[in-house]
Amino acid sequence: MGVHQREHLRHLCAVPSVAAAWRAARKSDPTSDNIDALYQRAVALQRESLLDYADPIPGVPEVVGALRDRGIRIGSTTSYDRELLDLMARAAATRGYAPDAAVSASEVPEGRPAPFMLFEVLKQLGVWPVQSCVRVGDTPQDIEAGLNAGVWTVGVALTGNELGMTAEELSTVHLAELDTLRQSAQQRLLQAGAHYVVDSVAELLPVIKRIQKRLRNGETP
Repeated sequence: MGVHQREHLRHLCAVPSVAAAWRAARKSDPTSDNIDALYQRAVALQRESLLDYADPIPGVPEVVGALRDRGIRIGSTTSYDRELLDLMARAAATRGYAPDAAVSASEVPEGRPAPFMLFEVLKQLGVWPVQSCVRVGDTPQDIEAGLNAGVWTVGVALTGNELGMTAEELSTVHLAELDTLRQSAQQRLLQAGAHYVVDSVAELLPVIKRIQKRLRNGETP
């Protein structure tokens, strides 16, 4: 998760069970043309369903507002192409979330874990040095991209791809099981190099304050 979606499909096709099923059905290995066709179909399916999943995570619009009150600008990166990003951005804006800049993987030479989307966002925002910036993400690839860009990194353990559960699904998980899931997600993000891990972006403000204190003390990522 987190890489350009075409690259994601290429990785999926390389999974042994998927590759074996493909060979059984097609009598050959998946080709670059096959992956291109899968990607175009995936984009079409997302275009049809994306707006059903545009609600911000609870607390996120409020945190974004609080960050802006502190003079912090907000950028966003995504493995969607530009068309899907624009579709999602318009829908999210009507629901209370609108970043100051947004960049898709289709607009840069390489998606995550390369740092190019982050660099493009920082350029659009006019923000520097990179050591004063924070990358928040819910996949190890997000964290790797942040480290490659030289910024602080914050992983999101529960309300993102590491769990892949809806708010309704999370609400039904027993507390003991939830703690196990949290620890597993935290470990994966920390192993990727995250400086901090939170359950949700809604919990970001205390982490930002800690990073600001470290910056004042002369620390860098």
